[in-house]
Amino acid sequence: MQGSHRLIGIAILATAVSAQSLVQMAPAKFANRTNPYEGSETASLAGAKLFARECAACHGGKGEGLEKAPSLRRPEVSNAPPGVLFWVLENGSLRNGMPSFAHLPAPQRWQIVTFLRTLSSSARSAPGP
Repeated sequence: MQGSHRLIGIAILATAVSAQSLVQMAPAKFANRTNPYEGSETASLAGAKLFARECAACHGGKGEGLEKAPSLRRPEVSNAPPGVLFWVLENGSLRNGMPSFAHLPAPQRWQIVTFLRTLSSSARSAPGP
C-alpha cells in the first residue's frame, strides 16, 4: 500500500513539473540579466523581422498564439524579466514543443526579446471592446 502511495506522489509531482511554463523553468540567475537593446527601436524592428521568420508560424504574427503555441501577450510573458525570455529562446523545451533558438547569435535573440516587449505594450494600450 505504501509503495502505491509513493508512485501516486511521484506521478503528481511529475505532472506539476511538466505543467510549469518555460518562464517559470528559467534559472533564477537569468532574472538579473539585462537586455542590451532595451528601448531600441532599431533592435525592435530587427526583432520583428526575426520573430516573423522564426516564431510566427507557431505563436502567430502578432504573438497572439496559435494551436501550436501559447500567446506571447500573456502577463506571464510581458512581466518576465528580459534575461528569462532570453533563456527561454536559448534553451527552449522540446518536451513542451518549444525549440531552442541557440542557433541565432545572442544579439539576435536579444532583438527578439526587445520586440516581445512591444507586443506586450501594444496589448496594454489597445482599446477595450
